[in-house]
Amino acid sequence: MSGPTLGWGLQLKYAALERSAVRANHDWELVGIERAKLAEILGNLSTQQWQESTLCDQWQVRDVVAHLAAAGATGTGAWLVNMLSSGFNTDRHNDRLLGRYLGSDPEATRENFEQTVHKTVAPLNSVHGLLTEIIVHGQDIAVPLGIKLEPSRQSLRLVASFMATKNFAVNSHTLVKDLRFSATDYPFAHGEGPAVTGKLLDLVMVMAGRKNFVAKLDGEGAAQIGRRLS
Repeated sequence: MSGPTLGWGLQLKYAALERSAVRANHDWELVGIERAKLAEILGNLSTQQWQESTLCDQWQVRDVVAHLAAAGATGTGAWLVNMLSSGFNTDRHNDRLLGRYLGSDPEATRENFEQTVHKTVAPLNSVHGLLTEIIVHGQDIAVPLGIKLEPSRQSLRLVASFMATKNFAVNSHTLVKDLRFSATDYPFAHGEGPAVTGKLLDLVMVMAGRKNFVAKLDGEGAAQIGRRLS
């Protein structure tokens, strides 16, 4: 005797949940891949390179790595508690978390980050927000050191779409308002208005507020982006 069959409504609901789970697993795989790329670079840095400045104001390489380690090991509950105890001051919140994962030396900092490579924990459960942190901060580290760190096309497109539609850690959605962002190397376009064109990674870094990438962009809207970031 066959068991009861699910109604069409429930079947569609479960199918949607399965697709969502598949997408989430795929997104976490991208997080792991991008973390592993950065971890490989970190494993070859000299003591001096760990002390070099990054594209993050006042943060050295070691500070940025500790920040990424904290982001990859702090769940929503712990994140909210730390934010509350920091008086909802974002800088104090970040500094408190950073201090926990800095470790006693660069090797300890690197190990703290490597322990997160395959973790599936994200503040506010935002895997796309976490992927954005990894992509942007990876470049914050690599570019000043003259090291090539190339994110995957899939990762870049996810991050670009996320940043163009949401204000998360930075006001990226507000920044691109009334402009047409389009990539010259990968299929990506967002918005309407004066054109802003460039390589997708450069667009992402500009959306993250990195002013030194504006010069790499073209289009009549590029000057507007420069003014908005000034």
